[in-house]
Amino acid sequence: MAQANIETSRRLIEEAFSEGRLELLDEFCADGFVSHDPLAGDQDVDAVKQSITGYRDAFPDLTFTIEDIFDAGDKVVTRWTGVGTFENEFMGLAPTGEKGDPVHGMGIDRYDDDGKLAESWGQWDTLTLMRDLGAIPEGASAVSQS
Repeated sequence: MAQANIETSRRLIEEAFSEGRLELLDEFCADGFVSHDPLAGDQDVDAVKQSITGYRDAFPDLTFTIEDIFDAGDKVVTRWTGVGTFENEFMGLAPTGEKGDPVHGMGIDRYDDDGKLAESWGQWDTLTLMRDLGAIPEGASAVSQS
């Protein structure tokens, strides 16, 4: 079961996020699935599809690379890098036409006894994304300078 869960997590990143194959969420996610994301908050499958569509619209060449992936019991841990060119409006921000710095993140996916993705927790570098989008001034840091 562990290898199947790893393959599912891999496909969700490489195919659903990088290629826009949203139907995979319906195939792989359990009823009641919840994704916990630092930017979007808690989301069900439909909301995750909307988020992916929003990212892919804003960054049409969006690509994720899996750096590490392994299982720990009923969980799969993934470390990834994402990059794309900001070509269309995102979160009310005008596109820059530039490819931003790579955004790094990690996720933990929990699978139920049926091998369906039940819950997902993501932590990723939202500061780099917001800086590249122009929402945060260049040079700003997450640490207070007072």
